[in-house]
Amino acid sequence: MLPKYKRVLIKLSGEALAGAQGTGIDENVISGVVEQIAEIHNLGVEIALVIGGGNFWRGRQGKQMERTTADHMGMLATVMNSLAMMDALERRGIQTRVQTALIMTSLAEPYILRKTLHHFEKGRVVILACGTGNPYCSTDTAAAQRACEIQADVLLMAKNIDGIYDSDPKLNPAAKKYDHIKYIDVIKENIKAMDTTAATMCMENDIPVIAFGLDEKNSIVNAVCGKHCGTVIDNK
Repeated sequence: MLPKYKRVLIKLSGEALAGAQGTGIDENVISGVVEQIAEIHNLGVEIALVIGGGNFWRGRQGKQMERTTADHMGMLATVMNSLAMMDALERRGIQTRVQTALIMTSLAEPYILRKTLHHFEKGRVVILACGTGNPYCSTDTAAAQRACEIQADVLLMAKNIDGIYDSDPKLNPAAKKYDHIKYIDVIKENIKAMDTTAATMCMENDIPVIAFGLDEKNSIVNAVCGKHCGTVIDNK
């Protein structure tokens, strides 16, 4: 297969990395992701990753905690996932750099757009951690913002469900899955596919989103190569 997109940003759900165990990191899941990334990397695709931290910590867990503190803990959770993914990619022979929105130079580079673009020129995968570096912003928003900044051709959202539904399919067996939906409808109908800020940002910058299940076979490769999977969100 040939790639449909030259530069992609892949948003990986932290929960999806946990696999069936629900928390922590499932090595088999990471290995499967790495093999798919290696395949599209070998096709010449420029790859950035944003990884959530929900397998370790979600800000809303700290119900009695000050929100900013809870959100910063969530950002640190994304760093753990990012380092684990970097290690797995480099063991596979793929040069990788982690960049963080919060300064932690002993572990990673600070996020600087020009450095990210330089890494693409050198054929490196770049993992963008710590969200936007600001509390009250989800990793969906961070993925959308980074996709806009690097001028990605598409934002791929690898989730723990196989697309976008009109209601939670885990709670409603009759939930309807969308093959395609417009950004304006996601916003108007308050569909819980991605947060409103992220949807608005992608809509205004005309970046399509493909949401799909990480556990579907070759789902990342299929999405990059234009083979229909999951749900497409765009302005068309």
